[in-house]
Amino acid sequence: MSENDLRLIVHRMTWEAEGILSVELVHPDGKPLPGWTPGAHLDVHVGGQIRQYSLCGDPRAGDSYRIGVLNEPASRGGSRYVHSTLRPGRPVTVSEPRNHFALEDAAGYVFVAGGIGVTPLLAMAREATRRGTAWRMVYGGRTRASMAFTAELTALAAHGGEVTLVPQDEHGHIDLDAALTGLPDGTLVYSCGPEPLLAAVEARCPGDRLRLERFAAPVVERDGDEEAFEVECRTSGITLAVGADTSILQAAEDAGLSVQSSCRDGICGSCETRVLDGTPEHRDFLLSEAEHAAGTTMMICVSRCASGRLVLDL
Repeated sequence: MSENDLRLIVHRMTWEAEGILSVELVHPDGKPLPGWTPGAHLDVHVGGQIRQYSLCGDPRAGDSYRIGVLNEPASRGGSRYVHSTLRPGRPVTVSEPRNHFALEDAAGYVFVAGGIGVTPLLAMAREATRRGTAWRMVYGGRTRASMAFTAELTALAAHGGEVTLVPQDEHGHIDLDAALTGLPDGTLVYSCGPEPLLAAVEARCPGDRLRLERFAAPVVERDGDEEAFEVECRTSGITLAVGADTSILQAAEDAGLSVQSSCRDGICGSCETRVLDGTPEHRDFLLSEAEHAAGTTMMICVSRCASGRLVLDL
């Protein structure tokens, strides 16, 4: 548990759709919680694991957080714990909100949601409505009954937005050509959902106007063998020899360092570490191109070294 983690309790759990529960968390003493912005997520300690869930409530509700959790039987157990064990009144440890998927200023927005990927986009649609910025959302799901927060989205759309629901059993897949062709200048596209949807969106939308959040890391084929390198952990005074077949994170853990981590795939941001010297070889799917170029932080679960040696704030 990090010194910045929060010990909260479950205030309310609500069925939002088939297999999807929203969980409202509050401070046990009713104290206000750290603020957040649309696109932010929490690291939630569930069943001995740490999982990331997007905040889908209203940032103006400063005394509570709301997340949406899909029951995924094939997952590593976090969602099963929420659905089978977590109940109102139970304590839950969470991180402070972290945001690598922030809603940037734009002339307009198109939100493309797949399944539980609607959660961060719901908060964004609420914020766009508050700003008076034009937006529309195309939201796909397996069935209409499996699609969460549709009533909230419809209510928001009545104040200047537009929502198109695409249950696959009724209408097939989202028509991305229709959704993403001929967008006005200044429009940004935000998408969250399963990897096939995100890959299809990427194929149709220029990278300078597209913002994605992934559930899982895509498969990337890499040529050539990995090389070993050295990492100086400036804070702890330890120097790590990172082998060709291991990660910085694993080497740090093997040396007895306590490092926060979760996905180990470069998509959650839990292990983001400040770079004090050297050049990272970024392999995450979270930081922007500008952040990669700056090289001031890196995800040590997947990223490596392009300069032979790194000095990190570890």
